[in-house]
Amino acid sequence: MLENIRVVLVNTSHPGNIGGAARAMKNMGLSQLVLVDPQDFPSADAVARASGASDVLDAAQVVGTLEEALVGCSLVLGTSARDRRIPWPLLDPRECGVAACEQAQQGAHVALVFGREYAGLTNEELQRCHFHVHIPSDPAFSSLNLAAAVQVLAYEVRMAWLAAENQPTKTPKLEATAIQSSQPVTADELESFYAHLEQALVEIKFLDPAKPRHLMSRLRRLYGRSEVSKLEMNILRGILTETIKAARGEHSEREKVDV
Repeated sequence: MLENIRVVLVNTSHPGNIGGAARAMKNMGLSQLVLVDPQDFPSADAVARASGASDVLDAAQVVGTLEEALVGCSLVLGTSARDRRIPWPLLDPRECGVAACEQAQQGAHVALVFGREYAGLTNEELQRCHFHVHIPSDPAFSSLNLAAAVQVLAYEVRMAWLAAENQPTKTPKLEATAIQSSQPVTADELESFYAHLEQALVEIKFLDPAKPRHLMSRLRRLYGRSEVSKLEMNILRGILTETIKAARGEHSEREKVDV
């Protein structure tokens, strides 16, 4: 189950923090590390700080964008220390650990996303997350080292995993068709849907590209917390396709979707 949980570090500036994060991960049984555009990696400093977790560093995947790092993930949890203009579903570390393990136990891939040391994640990056996770540190000294933040969430994941290992399965084994019907969409599938949705809204003149305001951000929040399944996504994409055709005056034999 823990193999389905990846730690994603975005644009890390100090390689020592990458090594510290790798050590924190290995302490708690996590091994999947993804680095988005790190400023200095590979690095001897990272190996030194890893203190025996060099295997996690050796297996780390380096990508250019957060979108690449989230491919295949059905649940994305982004750390955030700042208040945002548009509130997003918020979890504490314990809730984060439970949610991550529940999804991973069902075979889904989960990402724990951490931002830059100096500025965290951008608003755009946070909008790619289903939930934001806030570590309730002392407001008088709330700044948390990146590796320490990874340690906190990795610990909560392990505690949730240990609890799950001692519990019987809550529900009987589902048939393959039922599993597919309830399987959540991945982050990349959701991004494709948002692009399709924006296109449809422009076509029907509900969204003005010159003055988008916060419409897409609010819709991301809406669908991000809805836990849309793959079957439901197919229905939504079919509706958008027919909406665009209707807006353009096109007529076609609409395919029926088996719900």
